[in-house]
Amino acid sequence: MNGMRTMLTLRVAAAAEAVSLALLLANLLTVHAGWITSLGGPTHGTAYLVTIVATWQTPLAAARRARLLALVPGVGGLLVLRRLRGREAAVPAP
Repeated sequence: MNGMRTMLTLRVAAAAEAVSLALLLANLLTVHAGWITSLGGPTHGTAYLVTIVATWQTPLAAARRARLLALVPGVGGLLVLRRLRGREAAVPAP
C-alpha cells in the first residue's frame, strides 16, 4: 500500500472508530437498543484494528509515540492523525 492510500485508510478508520464509539456510548446512556450494540460493537472493533494496522504501515508514523497512540481505544486514530499532520506537511511530495 502506498503512503497516500494508507493515510486515506487511516483517516476513514479513525473517523469510523470515533463515531461508532460515540454512538455506542449514546446508546448506553439512553435507550440501550440491542440492535445498535450489535451493529456498533463490531464496527467499532473493526475500525479500531484497521486504525492500528494503518498507523503501523504509515511511513510517517515511524516514531514509537505515534504507534503507541494508535492503541488508545476510541480516539487513538484521531490522536495519530493530529500528530502526523505536522509531519505530513514537512515531507516533500515525490
